[in-house]
Amino acid sequence: MTAILVLQHHPDEGLATLATLLAARGHAVDLRKLYQGDSLPGSMIAHAALILMGGPMSVYDEAEYPWLAREKSLIRAAARDGCPILGHCLGAQLITVALGGKVESNPSGLELGWWPVSLTAAGQIYWPEMRREFPLFHWHGEHCVTLPAGADVLALNDATPVQAFAIGSQILALQAHPEVTAEQVRQWSSDNAADLTAGGEYVQTVPTMLHALDQACAQLAVTATALYGPWLKQIERQDG
Repeated sequence: MTAILVLQHHPDEGLATLATLLAARGHAVDLRKLYQGDSLPGSMIAHAALILMGGPMSVYDEAEYPWLAREKSLIRAAARDGCPILGHCLGAQLITVALGGKVESNPSGLELGWWPVSLTAAGQIYWPEMRREFPLFHWHGEHCVTLPAGADVLALNDATPVQAFAIGSQILALQAHPEVTAEQVRQWSSDNAADLTAGGEYVQTVPTMLHALDQACAQLAVTATALYGPWLKQIERQDG
């Protein structure tokens, strides 16, 4: 199979459990660590798909992170050429802005921790075998307020009106972090203690966030496999 291009924006926000899933399904990965200065290709012609990971920066911080502008250009080229694209958190927001949408600070404030999301009617069609409501792990303060043309909202909750959206079968954007491991949750909760102690309606305390964490993350990995399934199948059909 042709390699999937993965763009990583921060050392603590890698593929995590998605790496295991991709390897199990036979997908090779071309990982570019943009925070280390890795280059971006000019097009997606040599890659089967594009995966965008999360990061603490804003999609609009191009002055501080010049590669954000080049990344948006690559997203537009990939979308134009019909290349499958998957985004997580910042990655979902980059898809939004690159394709004509808008991202703003979430009016409900930070959404940190384990919060349930509900599937829309479109989400139930996209994920017919999933429950209508299930928990995901969240860590964001911005969200997508205007979506690109042709986008369907797949999931939402009271904190964030767009938890997931798709554009056809080609593009899937996830505001949450279905890929995280228990180790990452512990690290994020430790490294970002100021955000957690500031509180907020959708900011969990550390004890709540870490309660039965290993079991929660084991179930999250099962949920993630189901979430990624339809998107991965389109790549496998192309390669097959």
